Amino acid sequence: MSVPVARGKRRMIVETLSRRIHDGEYELGHRLEGELRLAEEFGVSRTTVRQALADLQHRRLIATESGRGSFVIFDGHRLDQQQGWAQALAETGSDVSARILSIDRVGREEVPLLPKESDLENAVAIRRVRTLVTDDGSSQRISFECATVPAVDLLAELPTTGLVDDSLSSTLARAGLAPARGTQRADVHALDAREAAILDRTIGTPFLRTSRTSWTADGRFVEHVVSLLDPSHFTLALTFGDDA
Repeated sequence: MSVPVARGKRRMIVETLSRRIHDGEYELGHRLEGELRLAEEFGVSRTTVRQALADLQHRRLIATESGRGSFVIFDGHRLDQQQGWAQALAETGSDVSARILSIDRVGREEVPLLPKESDLENAVAIRRVRTLVTDDGSSQRISFECATVPAVDLLAELPTTGLVDDSLSSTLARAGLAPARGTQRADVHALDAREAAILDRTIGTPFLRTSRTSWTADGRFVEHVVSLLDPSHFTLALTFGDDA
């Protein structure tokens, strides 16, 4: 009985907020109440509120962002890590292409900067480099990324099959792995000889290094991504607030 009730409450929230938006109660750019306040107003859980907000976003009535979290900015554009950087970079209007360098089976000890609490043994590492074509037609390698995913089900076959639609996000979705929580760290890293050769830079060049690990809502490991980012194009930002 709880599922229909939850769905009914979720629908009620969606219709109520939709009506407020269409009636002009919420003006363009208006910030909705936080999840906690909406949950109190409608007498539901924050999970139900979150699902309702996702429905509103799907209807293109609102745009949502986490109350607290980190995200990467490329030349002034926020990159949505949930939809994948390929699509996010394309939406910035920049001419950025990605090339897969390798897809290999690896062991836990081969995964760089992996948090100790990560439940990962056998894994698959996807290494990619991104290149920016500038207005004058020249090209520059701006990032090198190593994404590690668990070697389970269809992910275990990636060294042979490759990514779904050349997209890691699509591949994880096909495997039923949706990131719900995670951690992200950042530091300044001097390129070693191998990294400098990949990025066509001088050894010791400082790059922004981010390490992001995510899990599903029920605690399953999704992915661990270490990225080396050209600091002349990438920055890391943090949002925070009482409703996070």
